[in-house]
Amino acid sequence: MKFISWNVNGLRACVGKDFEQSFLALDADFFCLQETKMQAGQLDLEFLGYRSYWNYAEKKGYSGTAIYTKHEPLSVAYGMGEPVADADGRSTMRYDDASIYNNEGRIITLEYEAFYLVNVYVPNSQDGLKRLDYRMEWEDAFRSYVIALDKKKPVIICGDLNVAHKEIDLKNPKTNRRNPGFTDEEREKFTTLLGAGFIDTFRTLHPEDIVYSWWSYRFKAREKNTGWRIDYFVCSERLLPKVAEAKIHTDIYGSDHCPVELCLAVI
Repeated sequence: MKFISWNVNGLRACVGKDFEQSFLALDADFFCLQETKMQAGQLDLEFLGYRSYWNYAEKKGYSGTAIYTKHEPLSVAYGMGEPVADADGRSTMRYDDASIYNNEGRIITLEYEAFYLVNVYVPNSQDGLKRLDYRMEWEDAFRSYVIALDKKKPVIICGDLNVAHKEIDLKNPKTNRRNPGFTDEEREKFTTLLGAGFIDTFRTLHPEDIVYSWWSYRFKAREKNTGWRIDYFVCSERLLPKVAEAKIHTDIYGSDHCPVELCLAVI
């Protein structure tokens, strides 16, 4: 079973850069997108054999997530919260205290018989770390959300997590200390998530490989491979025996990020 995750940095722009060809060539069971930067009705993009699910930010041209899948889910949830059944028995979401985190289209959760798939675009702390405090609160809410899911069945988390966890995960760790995505606070939150029973699949399979998934558009960063690994597949520890491969497709262009991949034996 093949999963792909890709921050497309604006899906409409990426479609003009061979997105459809890349999508078809990768031929994934699940294709998760982050930073779609669009609203409903702005793009009609369908693929034979796939159904799609979209979560849009209230703010136009900002954030947003989507999932294309060959497999019909048992339920679909948008944002963080607890899945509940409405009067007709359909799955819906109770937002409760998490509601302040659910207006930017950052999370889609698909439920299957054997696992949950959570596609996430973690907030950037922004220049000057203006949003770091919000990010810390968001991380705590998200961790609580996926831990609650993990108590029911294994969880596969994918997306742009906006953090380089270790020094090996970016080209210039010394000069990027206290920059967004490489603060001690952000890195510690990721460590805490892993400590709650999850694994970074790429780093688990490739402990010493230096491969990046994002490069700045400036200073010919991609040409020089001055990058960061901030796109992940993180899954419940008990899924590790099912993990066949974790890859980063540095040869695929169209965004400042490249796709990342997880292959699992049939669960």
